[in-house]
Amino acid sequence: MREIDFSQAQKDGKGFQFPGEFEITAIGNANAGLDKHVPALLHGIGLEVLHETLSTKLTPAGNYQSVTVSFVAPSREKYLEAHSTLRADENIRFTM
Repeated sequence: MREIDFSQAQKDGKGFQFPGEFEITAIGNANAGLDKHVPALLHGIGLEVLHETLSTKLTPAGNYQSVTVSFVAPSREKYLEAHSTLRADENIRFTM
């Protein structure tokens, strides 16, 4: 797979702008209390979590839950850290 070069888009002011407000969705085990766990993980790495934006949804079978919440990322590194922190959790299958 070919690596994508975003340097020109960043120079042109396109793409994510930091600091900024971003939405993240984590999908994982429905019985893991992700509605509380996801914001706590994000807060634990120093991000401002916008709790009023939190929404959840169960899969039809009830095995998995998606949790969506917005947060403020001061830099691209912290944005990427948010995804990697959530993905490292054993109860979270993936993030978007």
